[in-house]
Amino acid sequence: MGDLINTILLGIIEGITEFLPISSTGHLLIAERWLGERSDTFNVVIQAGAILAVTFIYWRRIWELFSQWRDPANRDYLAKLAVAFLITSVLGFIAVKLGFKLPETLGPIAWALVIGGIWMLAAEKLAERNVDRTEVTWLTAIVVGLLQMVAGLFPGTSRSMATIFGAMMAGTTNRAAATEFSFLLGIPTMYAASGYELYKTLHHGDGVHENWTSLAVGFVVSAVVAFVAVKWLLGYIRTHRFTPFAIYRIVLGVGLLAFLKFGG
Repeated sequence: MGDLINTILLGIIEGITEFLPISSTGHLLIAERWLGERSDTFNVVIQAGAILAVTFIYWRRIWELFSQWRDPANRDYLAKLAVAFLITSVLGFIAVKLGFKLPETLGPIAWALVIGGIWMLAAEKLAERNVDRTEVTWLTAIVVGLLQMVAGLFPGTSRSMATIFGAMMAGTTNRAAATEFSFLLGIPTMYAASGYELYKTLHHGDGVHENWTSLAVGFVVSAVVAFVAVKWLLGYIRTHRFTPFAIYRIVLGVGLLAFLKFGG
């Protein structure tokens, strides 16, 4: 029963933090210090639960893009999503093959939270000085693809933070437009990552050691919570800035650094 409750708590944390720009990986790694460590497969697959929620939320937009792909604007948007996805996939695969992976310890996570929060404040200031632009340019697609890969390698960075604010600084200054491109790009990216982790687990015979019931519970909880969180976020950013999230990141990061220095 205790393990089930911990799984539910991790699913809730993942669902809330996956698309809010505060780092789901960072929060999961922090939580697992007290709720028990989980496998990489567990962490990646419950992220897929959050992605499933976004798939449902954006299903009309996805249907429009593919059913009306002959429309030049839709075809252009799909091409930019494809390029960003390929950049992330190819460079991420190379990094994995080279064995590049930072230690998943609290120190780097804390610094990533603080630096990311400061970057968010700077990006908001820069964006408000520019004309409101909803167009996703090729520069935006390239920058977002690169930053999504970087966020996957640096725990605590936040994929949504890196991609949303990368898009804003690359020219897509409209928060809603930058967020939509980030979230739509996250759908194939996280499904691919989850599929790759499952393949590795089954291929190497580690599936017998995986708690599939726990994984399924975490997946469902994450999906339900993420649906609510994303719906709220999309409404929030229409009239509000991301500043509270930046402040939260900085406060949490500084708190972790203080904990490591004086109490860790």
